[in-house]
Amino acid sequence: MPEPSSRDSRGAVAGTGMGGTMDLAAGEAATLERVPGGPASTGPDSRPRSLWSDAWRDLRRNPVFLLSALVILFLVLISVWPSAITSGNPLDCDLAKAQDGSSPGHPFGFDGQGCDVYTRTVYGARTSVTVGVCATLGVAVLGSVLGGLAGFFGGAWDAVLSRITDVFFAIPVVLGGLVLLSVVTSNTVWPVIGFMVLLGWPQISRIARGSVITARQNDYVQAARALGASPARLLLRHIAPNAVAPVIVVATIALGTYISLEATLSYLGVGLKPPSVSWGIDISAASPYIRNAPHALLWPSGALAITVLAFIMLGDAVRDALDPKLR
Repeated sequence: MPEPSSRDSRGAVAGTGMGGTMDLAAGEAATLERVPGGPASTGPDSRPRSLWSDAWRDLRRNPVFLLSALVILFLVLISVWPSAITSGNPLDCDLAKAQDGSSPGHPFGFDGQGCDVYTRTVYGARTSVTVGVCATLGVAVLGSVLGGLAGFFGGAWDAVLSRITDVFFAIPVVLGGLVLLSVVTSNTVWPVIGFMVLLGWPQISRIARGSVITARQNDYVQAARALGASPARLLLRHIAPNAVAPVIVVATIALGTYISLEATLSYLGVGLKPPSVSWGIDISAASPYIRNAPHALLWPSGALAITVLAFIMLGDAVRDALDPKLR
């Protein structure tokens, strides 16, 4: 078959014209649409995601997060509404049933005073969750404000706060609780919460300070400062949203620690005291009867261990989701 002449070739090429170019462009666009994540893709993955939406997307697929969240949700439910799963009164005791085992209507048996262990275990969750959540919020707010200001302004403020933080780090937590709470006469959770905030803020403060120092060196902060943004706007709009992730991670893990600390102080007799209901009080009361009534010690200590483990697992999952280096 004879080859087309150069004139015919030029005519064929010229014949493609605008129509050929449009066909080629349409073909390329269709190809891009078929490529997942391509520029022309209209799927949900094509939308830009922030750090928080990315973290939430990872958390929803993390079985550790889902399991710990379900446990914590159940704890919050029985803390707010304990009568949903028990109809007893934690202060109703019968010495005739002291150290008895499980029976119909009393699956966990009775403690040394004849109190229903199941009812006291359920009501003890309210104290632990209240102390843990309130102490964590107080520590996070106070530590974030002080550490954030120190990291942003630096200078003498940073130096003074760093030395104060070092002093608080030198105080043993349990020993400080024994000294400070031994002179408190109020039998409520607020002295315990206040003590935890007083000795717990330095850790969050140091985390917030380092995070703010790192964030303020970014280019977008320098650009906003060059455009005339005020220090308050720089700190609240540009630095704080990008520096709060480490604080959230540390605070979530610390929540379980504060619950354990409350139980420890109550066990030692300087935290909550009877007739308050607390897992630490029940563990302390059941310790002398561990041979005759081990169930009275098993259930409150098991509930405490599961609660602390759930919050630690939640903190680990949040840390993995909020740390881009781990992805």
